[in-house]
This record gives sequence, structure tokens and C-alpha cells, in this order.
Amino acid sequence: MGLRKEKAARLKVQILDHTLKLIGKKPFEDLFVDEICAKVKISKVTFFKYFPQKEDILLYYFRIWCFDRSVELQSKPKEGLQGVYYMADKLSEECENHPGLMLSLIGYLADLKRPPKPFPVKAEEKQLLYPDRPDAHSLEILSLEQMLEKFSLEAVFKKEITKTSSTRDVTYLFMTCLLGSVVTAHINQISPLRYFFKKNLELVVKGLQ
Repeated sequence: MGLRKEKAARLKVQILDHTLKLIGKKPFEDLFVDEICAKVKISKVTFFKYFPQKEDILLYYFRIWCFDRSVELQSKPKEGLQGVYYMADKLSEECENHPGLMLSLIGYLADLKRPPKPFPVKAEEKQLLYPDRPDAHSLEILSLEQMLEKFSLEAVFKKEITKTSSTRDVTYLFMTCLLGSVVTAHINQISPLRYFFKKNLELVVKGLQ
């Protein structure tokens, strides 16, 4: 790992780390770039070099969340509906820990002006996040949709889902269920989230079997 690349990777990871510590359960809009820069000990110019706009942290945050799932799933593989329930469990857990980030992320993803491409995560950043995993830098990051599509295909193949063979339709249905649960839980102040997500998913799965 070159010194320049390592420094850049370390800065991006530190920015995310301090963002998570500073925000806690607060709304994302209440977090200021100045606060993050003060914690990381960088200038705003340096911050915007890596994150051209503050909201880019949301995209980076979720890419890293997806990367964490990729690492976990490689160590403890899951298939079919077991994998879908695993994703629901992890997403509800993240919503409990950082509700402001998850809600702001969904709002940002719904923005018509949002660029469609995912925020880049470099090999050096992956290795820094998992220093004990020599292969971390080479692990592929699958999006939430890609992971759900993989599990949907397996569920159809294993006959856990019989009402349709369209993995694309099933994937969209699971995406709608999970992301919709985030918004609905917030609007209605529902808790605990884990039970709410699981119950919604069970109702969806029941209609597919």
C-alpha cells in the first residue's frame, strides 16, 4: 500500500468513523462539516476533496455497511430466505443505532438530482477496515439489491418461494418491504424495530409461498 493511497484511505475511514460518533441518534442535517473536520483535524478543503458534498458521506456510509455484510457473509454464508431475514435483522439494527443516517440516506436516494452511481470504496480502505483479513482488499461489495437478488434466486431454486419465478420481482418486493419499514417505523414511532421488520417480512414471504 503506497503512502499517499494509505493516507487517503485513512482519512476517508476516519471521517466516517467520527461522523458515526458525532451523529449518534441525531438527524444528519444537525451534523456540520466543521464538527467533523475538527475531530479529524483536517480543513474543509481536504474534506470536500474526498466528499464533494456532505451528503456523499451517506453513500459512503451505506457502501461500507454493505461491505461489512459481504465480509460477514463470507465467514458465515447464508442462503435463500435465511439470507433475507439476516439482511432485515442487520438493517433494523442499523436503524436503531443510527436512525438519522438511515432516514437521510433514503431521502437522499429518492432525490431526483442524486447521481445514480455508487460511491467508490478503494482496496486500501477495505484493508484498513479489516486489517486481520489479508483478502479484505479483494472482496467485492454487493449492494443491498444485489444481495437480496442473490438470496431471492436461491429461495426460488430451493422452493422456499413458489408463487413466482421472477427473482427481479421478488427482489424489488423485498427492497420495498425493508426500506418501507424504515420509513413507516419512523412515521409511527414503532419499536422494537427488529420485531417490526421481521413481522413485515414474514407477511411478504407468506404471500410468496
